[in-house]
Amino acid sequence: MKDKKNEFAALPYPEMIKNLSEIEIPIEGIQGRLLQSKNKQVVFFDIEPVGKMPDHSHCAQWGIMLAGEMELTIAGQTKIYRKGDSYFIPEGVIHSANFLSHVNVIDVFDDANRYSIKGES
Repeated sequence: MKDKKNEFAALPYPEMIKNLSEIEIPIEGIQGRLLQSKNKQVVFFDIEPVGKMPDHSHCAQWGIMLAGEMELTIAGQTKIYRKGDSYFIPEGVIHSANFLSHVNVIDVFDDANRYSIKGES
């Protein structure tokens, strides 16, 4: 079994990000570190090329790509996102992602309870 903490530690995030709490996410190959506020969450994701995530919806989400390439479909419109690209997904809009390579992305969620800290749920 892989040592997830050491894997995340090898990423280009600075120590202050690497030391944030890990989120609970049931998908092998996806890790995230959580920055929590009273009404929002910021997640620093590290995503292996795990393929396509199914259609889903939730709170509003804004993200910016730090590395890699992903195909993101928002309300039926598909676009490839790379380093420096940002996106906005309005609340309740159906979307899906296909991770074409190893991706580092920062996502801001308009919900303080979108993710829980690993081991606290």
